[in-house]
Amino acid sequence: MPSTSVSVLHLSRPGSLVSSSASAKIDHVKKLAILGSTGSIGTSTLSICESFPDRYQVVSLAAGRNLEAALAQCIRWRPKLISMASEELASTLKTRLKAGGITCVEVVHGTAGTVRVATLPEVDFVVSAIVGVAGLEATYAAVKAGKTIGLANKECLVAAGELIMAAAKEHNVALLPIDSEHNAVHQCMRGGTTAEVRQIWLTASGGPFRNTPPADFEHITPAQALKHPTWVMGQRITIDSATMMNKGFEVIEACRLFSLPPAEVRVTIHPQSTVHSLVEFIDGSILAQISVTDMRLPILYALAYPERVDASAAPGLHFDLAALSQLDFSAPDLARFPCLRLAYEAAETGGNACIALNAADEIAVAAFLEGRIPFLGIPRTIEQVLMQTPHGHPSSIHEVLEADIAARTAAHEAIRHQLTGVR
Repeated sequence: MPSTSVSVLHLSRPGSLVSSSASAKIDHVKKLAILGSTGSIGTSTLSICESFPDRYQVVSLAAGRNLEAALAQCIRWRPKLISMASEELASTLKTRLKAGGITCVEVVHGTAGTVRVATLPEVDFVVSAIVGVAGLEATYAAVKAGKTIGLANKECLVAAGELIMAAAKEHNVALLPIDSEHNAVHQCMRGGTTAEVRQIWLTASGGPFRNTPPADFEHITPAQALKHPTWVMGQRITIDSATMMNKGFEVIEACRLFSLPPAEVRVTIHPQSTVHSLVEFIDGSILAQISVTDMRLPILYALAYPERVDASAAPGLHFDLAALSQLDFSAPDLARFPCLRLAYEAAETGGNACIALNAADEIAVAAFLEGRIPFLGIPRTIEQVLMQTPHGHPSSIHEVLEADIAARTAAHEAIRHQLTGVR
């Protein structure tokens, strides 16, 4: 078993995996808290709950600003607790639930509300899927409360991975990755020990611009960048995929999850997106995880771990081997995708650099989507912020959030300079 991360990953040796006959017996219904219940990961998780009602029970939800979706989820799932982004939204939801005769759902709001959702005593498993650092405090609180975490929010580990991993070790909490790439690595690592790993490979589709001439990058429009060739995702993550910053975040996340240095976390362009990650062992063996491009599969894997559940109840998860007729792999061009280079540099530095990387990217992506800066203005903004960021390693979530605010302020200033040419 891995010597450095067993308390976090709880990897099992192949001989200890639950057999199919054993997995047929369900000893305990897992009670779930879903942070980001109205987003793509949240709704996919609820789809899994729909397919396996005897295995998973929805107890609490953090729904953000999507009032109509939150109302529909309350009607369908009757959670004990739901949190909205603001007091106004919470009040409106309460009124509408009462008008519909639903009085069993407690409605709370804000960061404190999301923390309550994540730390409710009866919750066994927390799906962390709020985009950005908005879900950081709740995820950290859930770890300290001893909850098993299904982690789909990569920004938590990018910005505060050092603190979260330390807390997970202290409280013997399993962090089970839901990101398809890290989920794939987790599956492959069940075939060996951490000491036996030479390096891991995270695959990337290359996004919509892997063959675009570099001279054309300055003129890429938001509409073009939002057309991802493989996945349907939110706007920020889609743009991050187009710049390959998303893959850079995944490099940092992998370093933290699997206790590997950046040099041992490699990226390879794989346009078919059928191989989700690979692990190369010291004896030369390479294990690859292959599946359909459907987030329900890594979600189900995390929810069921260490079992493997028969997915027949969730149609569409079985893989057609005909899709393996062609597999292409190539090295990413760091000159074409400077965001990936910046992410590797931040991974080497750690601490404040990773916080600044995430914060500056979020501000720059928003400015690009608003048409205020060009596509290449995104890496220019991030690089300027990183140059101004002092080295250091926050010792608390409060310090992480302070560093995040400082980086956002610096990013706004960098964008203003791009627009006006004045510092």
